[in-house]
Amino acid sequence: MTQVILFNKPFNVLSQFTDSSIGPDRATLSNYIDVPDVYPAGRLDLDSEGLMVLTDDGRLQARIADPRFKMAKTYLAQVEGDIGDTELAALRTGVRMKDGLTLPAEVERIDAPDLWPRDPPVRFRKTVPDCWISLTIREGRNRQVRRMTAAVGHPTLRLVRWAIGDWTLDGLAPGAWRAV
Repeated sequence: MTQVILFNKPFNVLSQFTDSSIGPDRATLSNYIDVPDVYPAGRLDLDSEGLMVLTDDGRLQARIADPRFKMAKTYLAQVEGDIGDTELAALRTGVRMKDGLTLPAEVERIDAPDLWPRDPPVRFRKTVPDCWISLTIREGRNRQVRRMTAAVGHPTLRLVRWAIGDWTLDGLAPGAWRAV
């Protein structure tokens, strides 16, 4: 029977089971998940938080991670500045980046979500406003959401992957996991 695990990856945790870097040990998936033969279906950057799916099924892993299957991934992003209709429209039509035009994203401005505190917290700046957006993409380029928001003039301050397909973080605390 296929194993599927939903994991809420905390900030500053590697999205792999071992750390091959030379230097101080960093937290990895093995600090949180002790289930044999499951592997992450895709990655999240060290400085991103949120939903990861782990499975022992190679085909399912490919369907989730491979951009050709276009599985929707929804992110909550705190961005610098007050994002407007022009920038949202650019994200909705596709953003030109060094590696080409992105696919159109579903995006909307949202109220600040009720999330757990981040450790360390995002640096607050009195003179620079920020706001939150919900962004759904169907491809998986390296650091894509961060690059897209920066391309429209609003760098990402905090990034939380909230959903992959129908799976969400709902009810899952940072560092916690559940089998589905």
